[in-house]
Amino acid sequence: MADQQERPSEDKRPTEIPAIRWEEPPEGPVLVLLDQTRLPAEEVELVCTDAAALVEAIRSLAVRGAPLLGIAGAYGVALAAARGFDVAEAARVLEEARPTAVNLSVGVRRAEAAYRKALAGTGDPTVAAVAALAAARALHREDAEASARMAAHGLTLLDELLPGGGHRILTHCNTGSLVSGGEGTAFAVALAAHRMGRLRRLWVDETRPLLQGARLTAYEAARSGMAYTLLTDNAAGSLFAAGEVDAVLIGADRIAADGSVANKVGSYPLAVLARYHHVPFIVVAPVTTVDLDTPDGASIEVEQRPGFEVTEVAAPGVPFAGAGGGVPVAPLGTQAYNPAFDVTPPELVTAIVTEEGAVSPVTAEALAEMCARSSAGAPPAVRPAP
Repeated sequence: MADQQERPSEDKRPTEIPAIRWEEPPEGPVLVLLDQTRLPAEEVELVCTDAAALVEAIRSLAVRGAPLLGIAGAYGVALAAARGFDVAEAARVLEEARPTAVNLSVGVRRAEAAYRKALAGTGDPTVAAVAALAAARALHREDAEASARMAAHGLTLLDELLPGGGHRILTHCNTGSLVSGGEGTAFAVALAAHRMGRLRRLWVDETRPLLQGARLTAYEAARSGMAYTLLTDNAAGSLFAAGEVDAVLIGADRIAADGSVANKVGSYPLAVLARYHHVPFIVVAPVTTVDLDTPDGASIEVEQRPGFEVTEVAAPGVPFAGAGGGVPVAPLGTQAYNPAFDVTPPELVTAIVTEEGAVSPVTAEALAEMCARSSAGAPPAVRPAP
């Protein structure tokens, strides 16, 4: 099989450039992002000086992935506060940038709550800005810690379900350090298996239409020396039929109270395939992705993205001709259906793995209990009334 073979791990992050960082040059604080739309061809950074620039980066998917969006949202509030902008307005536009990913609003509200509390206590916007930044940095640090714990819990679960190692894992979209303050969610579990010598193969769905699997997961797997193989999304069925998949590991952008999972579109068909072929289907996400205020999958707002992402393909170095800046691959005027996510019902999910452990079977009661344990002593994530 002609594909990427395993190399000894050097225990380094998939990219030496962090996905997000706060800097304070003489001209004022900025938020620096690795532009994920340019990967893997180029490692280019974007510098955001206000919430509007960050919103554009979020909508264009220059920064993406549920945990990282939460971190970015918190830093965006801190940036507005530090530069003297309207914090409430910045929080509002940031929350609205991507409706499905609940972590974004969690991060925004946490930093804004810290800002409001400090402002009410001191009356000093400078002190309040420092408090907002501290909240963002704390969330960043906590996500890195949660990532490590998810990887450990996920690997334990894999070893229980599939004793003997040699795991052949299929994943969808991108769930590594590019979406996290640490090494990711589902990808972090596969990386832990790789480091322990238990990963036989990482199957990487290309993830149409924006190819996050081909561009980003393959990029991270290559950097980590993992044995991986890229496949088109519509080849997954034949892979299952051939008996080449031991487990499916995906992330999540929102998990409803009943255990319904919203993730990158294409996840639901994998769950159906996994159920038919008796393969574990495992979701890995931090507790902040569980939204107990959303009762079920039908209540999750699914983001609809522009049709040109389907009717055009963007490629570095290729002349652009389409309305969206890409190369047209469909007749002019073609209508496209382009939901960013789909929703997998809890009965198709073998387990949900968080930093608090694994929930299996997936029930509303089990998720509520896990969230209650996690929230004990946690900082406020709900926006106070103005």
